[in-house]
Amino acid sequence: MLTGKGRKTRHVPLGDNTAALLNAYLTEHGLDKPGHDDHPLFTNQHRNKLSRGGIAWIIGKYQTRAGDQELADADLSPHVLRHSKAMHLYEAGVPLPYIRDILGHVDLATTEIYARASTEAKRKVLEATYTEIVTDELPEWNHDTGLLKWLASL
Repeated sequence: MLTGKGRKTRHVPLGDNTAALLNAYLTEHGLDKPGHDDHPLFTNQHRNKLSRGGIAWIIGKYQTRAGDQELADADLSPHVLRHSKAMHLYEAGVPLPYIRDILGHVDLATTEIYARASTEAKRKVLEATYTEIVTDELPEWNHDTGLLKWLASL
C-alpha cells in the first residue's frame, strides 16, 4: 500500500520477482527491521524522500546513458511511464476497472483517458468484425499499381 498524489492510498500488486528484489533492497538498507515504518523507502542523496523530480532526474540520467538515439529523443517522465504502463495493460486486455484500481483513480472516466485505443487495437477490432472481408489471401495494397495510381491522383 502506498500513499500517492493527493494523499490517496493506492494498493500496488507486486509480482514475485519484484517482491524478492524489494526484500533484498530492504535488507541491504537495514529497513527490514522493526522501527523503520516511517522511514522513506527510496531516498535521495540527502536521505530525504525521493521526489517525483528526483525520479525524473534519474530517468533522464539513464536515458542519456542508454546510447539509443530513439530513446535519447523520447520525452520520458514518471507520468509518461505511468501512461505507457496503463496503455500496455489495456492493450493486453486488462479490464478498465482493474487498470483504474492499479492507477488509484476514483472515477473510471479518469482511467479512460489512459485507455485510448491504439492503432493496433483498432485494426484488430476491425479485422475481428469483418472476418469475411479480411483474409490472408488479400494482396498487399502497395503492390496494386492501379490502386497506387488512383491514390496518387487524389
